[in-house]
Amino acid sequence: MFSLLTDDFALNGFKTVCVDLFDGAPMPEAAITGGPGVPGFSKEEWMKTNDPALRLHFAEKVIAALKAEGVARFGTTGYCYGARHVFDLAFAGLTHVSVVAHPSRLQSPADLQKYFDVAKAPLLINSCTVDRVFPEEAQIKADEILGGGKFAPGYKRAHWEGCTHGFAVRGDMSDPKVKAGKEGAFKESVEWFKKYL
Repeated sequence: MFSLLTDDFALNGFKTVCVDLFDGAPMPEAAITGGPGVPGFSKEEWMKTNDPALRLHFAEKVIAALKAEGVARFGTTGYCYGARHVFDLAFAGLTHVSVVAHPSRLQSPADLQKYFDVAKAPLLINSCTVDRVFPEEAQIKADEILGGGKFAPGYKRAHWEGCTHGFAVRGDMSDPKVKAGKEGAFKESVEWFKKYL
């Protein structure tokens, strides 16, 4: 699924790289979607091994390699787990434009306030109606801290009604609201990158 998103960004004119944050061992699809259990798999153990702080170096190495090739500006996008990396890369001043969708692994309001205080990258958040990890309270807090022109580099939150956590990368495309959310979030992301990169 991420390779298709990567291809779609490339088709919109961006040099696009999808970083393998999991070193070839992503969480099994069934563990993500709630399908039948995966024998011998422990989600808790996987999360310990794949704590975002332990995986950020993969993205940092890719950025360093691209800089060596002459790439000067970087936009990052993170879906769910990847949002943590987008924030951390912006905190470190390594990226210039940030996009997240249904973010997880963020502490609200602390990470939102830190983004305001430290980051210089314009931020787009694609949020949705039903999201237990970035719920309505966190969405409102993001708007309070970053919205209304307060975050000078730029901030926008696009909200997708009738969608649930994961909508921007997976979901029932036969549901018109989910389809509109997935396609709309991608369009918003492309427009955000074109505006600020």
